[in-house]
Parts: sequence; C-alpha cells; structure tokens
Amino acid sequence: MDHIVYLALGSNLGNRLSNLKNAVSNLTPQMEVKRKSPVYETPPWGYADQPPFLNQVVMTETYLEPEALLGHLKRLEVVLGREPSFENGPRAIDMDILFYDNVIINSPQLVIPHPRLHQRAFVLVPLNDIAPDLVHPLLGKSVSEMMLDVDRLNIVEYRGK
Repeated sequence: MDHIVYLALGSNLGNRLSNLKNAVSNLTPQMEVKRKSPVYETPPWGYADQPPFLNQVVMTETYLEPEALLGHLKRLEVVLGREPSFENGPRAIDMDILFYDNVIINSPQLVIPHPRLHQRAFVLVPLNDIAPDLVHPLLGKSVSEMMLDVDRLNIVEYRGK
C-alpha cells in the first residue's frame, strides 16, 4: 500500500449513517482506512430540493493506481445501492477522490485533486478534522486556509443514530 488517498463520502437516501459505514467497511482489501473524520449533516449542494446529506472524509492507503481506484469506487457505489440520477441529485452513496498523494490528473475520466473541493464546506470541514495542514497542490493553500473561504454555517456534526 503505497499511495495516500483522501475520499469524500456522502449519503442522503435510506439509512444515511449505515450507508457511510458500509462504504468505509467495503473499501478493503484494496484500501486500508487510516483516519476517519466525524460525520456531518449538511444541506444539499447544487440541487436544493432533496434531503440533507451525511458527509465524512477518510484517509486511506492503497496500491491501486488512480484510474483503477476510480473504477473500484464506482463499482462499490453500485453494489452499495447507488442508482443513476442527475448531477448533484439524491443518492444512497457517493464516493469522490479528493487527493491522491500530490498527483495532479486532468483527464476526461478523472480530475485530481477534486476540482470543486475548495468550494465545498461539506468536504472541507470533515477534511480539516483529519488533515488541516494538507496543502492543495494546485492552489498552494492548506485545508484550514481553504476552509476560511467557505460558508460553514449549516455544517453540523451528526449526533443521530
């Protein structure tokens, strides 16, 4: 396991907390979870007329190369109940690659670092819990610095069952 990868996980359909836990437990054996943020409840982003999300960020190690990792995550989403929807629509599980080492990829299939992570409080707040000093290789800003530029007002730690 050579590569450090940060993943954003989100769910707003079904048992949201269970969906996140199942996603984390199903990352293995291809990925080893090293750190997990608390779970946050967040308002929907991009399309407002849907239930709130639960979001979490995990730090993992993997031997998979970026494209193989993307394929692994997309297959897992389907296994865990994700069904086709529209962009930013409701979903049982969503798994996005935020960072893969300090690699920069910009292909039609995959963009790393995630192109909108610096605009999304629902990603930055949990990421800040586990990697506040992680520096975005394109923006040159740490997670804690990027977090200063987003509205965190409605991002609350989830205390539900």
